[in-house]
Amino acid sequence: MDIQTAKDSLLSSPVFVLDATEIIANLTVLAKLREQCGVKILYSIKALPSCAVLAMAQPFVDGFSVSSLFEARLAHHVLGRKGEIHLTTPGIRSDEIAELAAIVTHINFNSLTQHAQFVDSVKIRSSIGLRVNPKLSFAADTRFDPCRPHSKLGVDIDALWLSNVLDRVHGLHIHTVFSARDFTPLIKIVEKLRAYMSDKLAKLRWINLGGGYLFSEIRDHQPFIDLVLALKKDFDLDVYIEPGKAVVGNTGYLMATVLDSFVSDGKAIAILDTSVNHNPEVFEYQHRPALYEHDEQGQYSMILAGCSCLAGDVFGEYRFKAPLKIGDKVVFKNVGAYSLIKANRFNGYALPSVYLYNGQNFDKIKHDSYQDYYQQWA
Repeated sequence: MDIQTAKDSLLSSPVFVLDATEIIANLTVLAKLREQCGVKILYSIKALPSCAVLAMAQPFVDGFSVSSLFEARLAHHVLGRKGEIHLTTPGIRSDEIAELAAIVTHINFNSLTQHAQFVDSVKIRSSIGLRVNPKLSFAADTRFDPCRPHSKLGVDIDALWLSNVLDRVHGLHIHTVFSARDFTPLIKIVEKLRAYMSDKLAKLRWINLGGGYLFSEIRDHQPFIDLVLALKKDFDLDVYIEPGKAVVGNTGYLMATVLDSFVSDGKAIAILDTSVNHNPEVFEYQHRPALYEHDEQGQYSMILAGCSCLAGDVFGEYRFKAPLKIGDKVVFKNVGAYSLIKANRFNGYALPSVYLYNGQNFDKIKHDSYQDYYQQWA
């Protein structure tokens, strides 16, 4: 995206901008993979369920991956009967299972107990799967690790191997990484799965290898292609992946304006008209989001802070060629995934307006008003 054009064109802030060109580029990478090895692509809409994104993704994917009834409804609204909808969640509700079964094409049960509870009520209409915990950890931070000790996510691979439940399912779902930039974890997981139950894999119809891999940032796709082709050849399986951040992560920008600037305990502070509440993972995981204006060699250092009353509403310390002034605009980049979907109106601040950039024009697709805030609490 042309950042300077955005700053000049979008006079109000905060604004969240999606670059359609970058989204299409990411989807094109995935579509090429599908051509090379036959892998089926599901966009994981939990990353960003914008209808604009779903509409752009639809021609490039085989369907959507969802985590709840509302996501399933949205996916069905966009797809109708023209694509697959795969549900994976740790918490299926008994009062929702009938509607879910009528909407989704595949249901991955998270536990043997949920499988036993619901399988008979959905097996006629949906393809049944199980989420597997392969007990292989690749994330240093346990908050991101689906295979952490006492994990709530998936059936322990040892318990699965000892049970006879595979005779009552059509597929397996595996998801163990986040923001991975190589395929080493996936290769190790499939190796373990083959070692445990290779003879049983041939009885299945499909395997879902999950998400978490940043395909556009991985140069060598051949290991992935070889892995998928081998699974298809050896076990006659449909192979799925469900990228989310890989589709939208690097396509989103959050633009904010400096409201105030002052010195606190010897450090310059710039107060922005946005907040970490518009990108909650900054606070949740204490990471500093990438800033377009940051210059590692810049002479001036400033702490960028949000406008809420939360003391920890701080994006981080950045360096600039010149000090920021009141009215200056800054742009956080690579915030397309898990930002707007988690954003909130804490302190009564409006959510960012949402624009779609097509390479030439900025089209406003959503604006948060007082009426929206009132309706939330009415």
